[in-house]
Amino acid sequence: MTNEPSWDEIFAKRPTPPAGATASPAAGSPAEPGAASPVAPVAPSPVAPGQPGQPLTRREARARAEQEEQAARDAAAAQRPSTFASVTGGGAPPPKRRRRTGWIGLLIVLLVFGGGAYAAWSLFEPQIRALLGWQLPEDYEGSGTAKTVDVVIASGDTGVAISHTLAKAGVTMTPKAFYDLLVATEPAPTFQPGTYRLHARMSAAAALAALQDPASRVVTKVLITEGQTLPQLLQTLADKTGTPLADLQAASQDLAALGIPAGEPSAEGWLFPATYEFDPGTSAADMLGQMAQVMRRTLDKAGVAEADRHDVLTLASIIQKEGGSTADFYKVARVFQNRLDIGMRLQSDATVAYGAGSSRIATTAAQRADTANPYNTYARDGLPVGPISAPGADAIDAALHPAAGDWLYFVLVDGETGETVFSKTAAEHETAVKQWQAWIRDHPDFDNG
Repeated sequence: MTNEPSWDEIFAKRPTPPAGATASPAAGSPAEPGAASPVAPVAPSPVAPGQPGQPLTRREARARAEQEEQAARDAAAAQRPSTFASVTGGGAPPPKRRRRTGWIGLLIVLLVFGGGAYAAWSLFEPQIRALLGWQLPEDYEGSGTAKTVDVVIASGDTGVAISHTLAKAGVTMTPKAFYDLLVATEPAPTFQPGTYRLHARMSAAAALAALQDPASRVVTKVLITEGQTLPQLLQTLADKTGTPLADLQAASQDLAALGIPAGEPSAEGWLFPATYEFDPGTSAADMLGQMAQVMRRTLDKAGVAEADRHDVLTLASIIQKEGGSTADFYKVARVFQNRLDIGMRLQSDATVAYGAGSSRIATTAAQRADTANPYNTYARDGLPVGPISAPGADAIDAALHPAAGDWLYFVLVDGETGETVFSKTAAEHETAVKQWQAWIRDHPDFDNG
């Protein structure tokens, strides 16, 4: 069989020149057929792939075609105006935006094969929203639903803290909605610490308006009247706030926690009578602590030294119970101070009744003779062992600034008007007492308790 030429032999042969062309081989080149004189054959020299006049392999041909195609595209692109250059005035065009195809492909797979739309939404909600332009709202509209929510604003809370509190409670949609409103509001809003009753799903504007409205505050108002005794005061707190009476009684016995000096027989007289507002959940100790603090501030304002507070509160508590009217407080204070100055017993029915555990001021002869009662000012000299009621600011002021006079006695003579007669002598006082007894006979329904 005739031997076929190899690829190397084929590619080593030079092509035959066109008709009429003359060849001028270089020295050392193989002689062309038909040459005048033959030349000894020489081994073919290596030729670089793709050198002119040489055949290409199929791989080399494909590579060259791709290079030429890319060069043509680059040349065409160079002829087109650059959008980036036209906008910026020159420079290279911006990099092409990467197509978000990876996760979209995964999304399609999930939709078709892996559990459907719910799984896709759960895993890729932010990306889906961004792709479709479905941005989440940040704020509700309107004044909210019928559902109410109690929100606590603590002392020292910043706008950031309040924003998160509202969102967490379901009042506002996002912390950002409320905080952005605070930043944009002039003047900057202020907030009173406390508990506020708001509505669920309120707009940030509606929530801010509600927090500025005192009517939104959830508080329990308790009026402690002047002259109430400690047991009466604690019962009032229990009735109004729902705090167990036992808790209030226990808290009243911790004098140190209330800031009451050691050695006082009780918290009697050290809790200031006033109207208080208590937030839901306020403890018994905190309630009484607030009242004791107000009393200390009142004494400080009145200029009462700590060493004098026991005596001032004790005398003021008696004045509060015995005085008929505020105007009479200062005269009653003078009577008691005059008696103390001369060593005369106070002989106050109010102190005797307190020590006997009676809610009535009127006393019996047996009660007035009871020397075991430490509050019996008929049987004991000087002030009783402690206060007998919660004195108000007027009674405290009267104890500090009694009216000028030399009275030693006083007695109520008209239960309806509160008229009181002040006397210097025992004889004058007996006449006033008969006047009072006559009035009582004329008014049998009058409660002289």
